[in-house]
Amino acid sequence: MTLEYLQNYWWLLVSVLGGILVFLLFVQGGQSMLLTAGSKLRRDLIVNSMGSKWELTFTTLVTFGGAAFASFPLFYSTSFGGAYWLWILILFSFVVQAVSYEFRRKKGNLYGTRTYDIFLFLNGCVGCILLGVAVSMFFFGAEFTVNKGNLLIGSAPVISQWAPTHGFEAIFNWKNLILGIAVLFLARTQACLYMMNNITDDPDFFQSLKGKAFINGGIFLVFFLWFLGTLLTADGYTVISEGIRTKSVEITPFKYYHNYMALWPALACLTIGVVAVLFGWLKSCFGKHFTKGIWFTGIGTFLVVASLFWVAGYNDTPFYPSLLNPADSLTIRNASSSEFTLTAMSYVSILIPFVLAYIAYVWRSMDKKKLTPEGLESSDHAY
Repeated sequence: MTLEYLQNYWWLLVSVLGGILVFLLFVQGGQSMLLTAGSKLRRDLIVNSMGSKWELTFTTLVTFGGAAFASFPLFYSTSFGGAYWLWILILFSFVVQAVSYEFRRKKGNLYGTRTYDIFLFLNGCVGCILLGVAVSMFFFGAEFTVNKGNLLIGSAPVISQWAPTHGFEAIFNWKNLILGIAVLFLARTQACLYMMNNITDDPDFFQSLKGKAFINGGIFLVFFLWFLGTLLTADGYTVISEGIRTKSVEITPFKYYHNYMALWPALACLTIGVVAVLFGWLKSCFGKHFTKGIWFTGIGTFLVVASLFWVAGYNDTPFYPSLLNPADSLTIRNASSSEFTLTAMSYVSILIPFVLAYIAYVWRSMDKKKLTPEGLESSDHAY
């Protein structure tokens, strides 16, 4: 296994984790609907439907960050260490989520369930939008520079220098917000589809979820097409390199369009994924009682997100463009760990299919018994 092969392999694994994470954000999507759920019973149904899966989302987020740190440490230090206001807001929103599920209905709760419902709502909205912003920076760039020579400065051995706003500027970039809003409404749509599959014996709630799925799915479609059109017509960078050293960086019109044309697996995944999402959404909204839509949209979401990661990092494309100095842009070649580290981690990655199989088994076991209003009232383990 050559270093180049290992770099490609680990970017593939990062893209897989990214796809799984965006699919699991349906938990946040459900939480974002809490304040408009109506009755207390509806809120409890939403919280307990999402509550059985919230740890999977949190764990996948941590795993994504861990994989990025281990395989591409320069990206990790540049993004997590430089745009820290963006990541602090993301992580804080996930911390209050964990606290809310733990204490929402705990005896002696001083703040009341309403307070924790607001926390869950904030995590649902803030988490989705800001994660979309963070991913969008893979395409539209960030305001940083890189100077590895700084390691020789004893008083300030900081490789990456960020804009003074340290991530705030990315949140208010309209290109980034397009994807952030698209991720939010995709998560809300998939939350509706998941609850249509997970909650039974409440026909009125089922019909309400169909209507919400249609509205949220329509908003998602508008913003996703806007993002995709912006992406395919945007200029990008092409890296001319010698080994891990960047020789030059050239501006390339319609860069990501050309990447899709050059990387046929990415184009195939994008096409199949979009069709799967549309089928699952429309069939759920207009079918008489279709409850399997979450699986079609989930698989489609995974394929689309994976394809976006591929065109962001492969084909001599910097996956983290620098807006201040294009030559400092990060690629899977200059930002990766050493060959020894990547090789050692590759042997560990053989365990990933077994972990995924275990998650699938646990998911199936938890969802074997559907959630009902009566079962919720009699349950000893309710959020």
